[in-house]
Amino acid sequence: MADSKFIERYRTLFVSQLEAKSKKTDPENLYEPITYMLELGGKRLRPILTLMTAEVFGGSADEAMDAALAVEMFHNFSLVHDDIMDDAPLRRGKTTVHEKWDLNTGILSGDAMLILAYQFFESYPPETFKELTTLFSKTALEVCEGQQYDIDFETREDVTIPEYIKMIEYKTSVLVAAAMKMGATVAKASNKEADAVYEFGRNLGIAFQLQDDYLDAFGNPNTFGKQVGGDIIENKKTFLYLSSMEKGSKEQQESLLHLYSIKPKNPNAKVQAVKSIFQECGAVEATKTEIKSFTHRAFDTLDMMKISKTNKKVLRQFGENLMQRTV
Repeated sequence: MADSKFIERYRTLFVSQLEAKSKKTDPENLYEPITYMLELGGKRLRPILTLMTAEVFGGSADEAMDAALAVEMFHNFSLVHDDIMDDAPLRRGKTTVHEKWDLNTGILSGDAMLILAYQFFESYPPETFKELTTLFSKTALEVCEGQQYDIDFETREDVTIPEYIKMIEYKTSVLVAAAMKMGATVAKASNKEADAVYEFGRNLGIAFQLQDDYLDAFGNPNTFGKQVGGDIIENKKTFLYLSSMEKGSKEQQESLLHLYSIKPKNPNAKVQAVKSIFQECGAVEATKTEIKSFTHRAFDTLDMMKISKTNKKVLRQFGENLMQRTV
């Protein structure tokens, strides 16, 4: 079962390999920030999915380990650069790399992480290497496209909900989907099954990101690990914001537009005012409904996959745990 012990087994296995295989020390100012970033922890969600999916399709976690390491290294690279772009002070409750060192270190160490991610694939035989790197390059480019959409949306007043869903699909969920498909590829699953597990991951990833948006505004600051209200402070047009603009009264829409046009020195009052509008106009309920919708789509895809009931249960339970944020 995908209970906490089961997840912990993968996590422990992965972290020991991550520590063993990412110990480069010289030059110190290049590699120390990488080690620091990787040791910040996090849920290790994506690499756990790679290892789990490989076993679900009859492969082994050991075979999938280098693909899992590539996924986690890439994910952390993207976070280092995202934090620079967002000028974020905290990541997982700790000082961000560019704040702890400096901007140039953040850029260069991030670049090195991207290259290290590709090197992990070199252990695979040629045919598997080609499949993995082709998927990885496609995914990496989509993540960059998603990040650009995210930046563009900050200065646009006409962002639609479908555009927003596409942005979070590219920025977040394609990497979850690719992490799972890589596990299936290493285990030599059929193309049809590998594509199906990709769809499962893609829909679950969108649900996960929508929930992240919700928690950014309404999460517990002690457990969320990021600055609560960060998206509001950054004027990010999340699903909550877009739903409010769609559902709210003219007065609520005008208030939101005003609040999203200012950057006060003390942002707490702005965060509280925006959250009140989100609640009053039904955006909170709409967001919860959308989260459920994408979670159900993921499970519908899972139901159609030709794997054992036990393995379906493993993936379903993982999805349920994920959406309850217990992993």
